[in-house]
Amino acid sequence: MTTPNELRLLPWSGLEGKPCYLSTDDPGGYISRLADNIEAIQLATAAELLEDASESLDNEEAGRDTLRRLAHDLRGALSDVLRVAVSRGHLLATTESHSI
Repeated sequence: MTTPNELRLLPWSGLEGKPCYLSTDDPGGYISRLADNIEAIQLATAAELLEDASESLDNEEAGRDTLRRLAHDLRGALSDVLRVAVSRGHLLATTESHSI
């Protein structure tokens, strides 16, 4: 089993928005693969949203509601991407500490 500092932050929240973690020795296990797939979807969604944001911000006729919706969507995507970055950063740190 993994040690507590090797827990993987999963790309979804638990009850009351609390973070979920995975403890496993198998990076190819079902939950690990599921988390990898969800992270890939979250990153792709953020990339698409960034393109949409560029178009909306370049459109001088974009209304307040459109820009508020864009800001809301960007906030959600940024939250997802930050969680992926934190999770992968921890995985990199754990991998590097084992290779020393």
